[in-house]
Amino acid sequence: MNWVTHKPSFDFEKFSPIIRSQSAWSGHLNFAYDLVRFEKPATLVELGTHLGASFFSFCQGVKDGGLTTKCFAVDTWAGDGHTGPYGEGVFQIVEKVVSANYLNIGKLIRSTFDDAIDQFQDETINLLHIDGYHTYEAVSHDYKTWLPKVSKNGIVLFHDIEVRSGDFGVYKFWDEIKAKHPHFQFGHSYGLGVLFPKGCSDKFSEILKNKEEIQNLYK
Repeated sequence: MNWVTHKPSFDFEKFSPIIRSQSAWSGHLNFAYDLVRFEKPATLVELGTHLGASFFSFCQGVKDGGLTTKCFAVDTWAGDGHTGPYGEGVFQIVEKVVSANYLNIGKLIRSTFDDAIDQFQDETINLLHIDGYHTYEAVSHDYKTWLPKVSKNGIVLFHDIEVRSGDFGVYKFWDEIKAKHPHFQFGHSYGLGVLFPKGCSDKFSEILKNKEEIQNLYK
């Protein structure tokens, strides 16, 4: 397998330890970093950012790899029915971290997902991370509306595919969609699905033949 694992130092952790400690994404940060270093996407879009741990991990991979990737974080930074509302301080933290560490890499789009979609041309997003409102209806809508923007061989990430409490429905949508496309997944840190809805590159085809190998790297 030609996948490379790194031992990154995340600049955002120097700003505030709560970014990692309060993130449900904490167990996937190294994978996010390695994924960016491996795939070298031209355009990366995250739907749902909160305090920014996942987004900053993508940006760190771009920074350390000397890549030209443009990373976009789309969020209202107002909260939703699952996170509850949160104050202006959350956005201010994210804004300060980007300004201090990822100024020419990360761009924040303070908007609903639907209102932001026209800022991207069809088939231009190489890596899309969906982590917004987690009902079945919401994640299905986000995927279907943003799918035209995903490039050939593009990758879509889904967080919280292992959460089955309350009205969380990502697991249900993931079970449906993964049956139709190449994929692999992680069960830890609430679960992360990695989907290739428009085919996958030759280098990922090799990885998909041995899914367990990459899964074991990040348990």
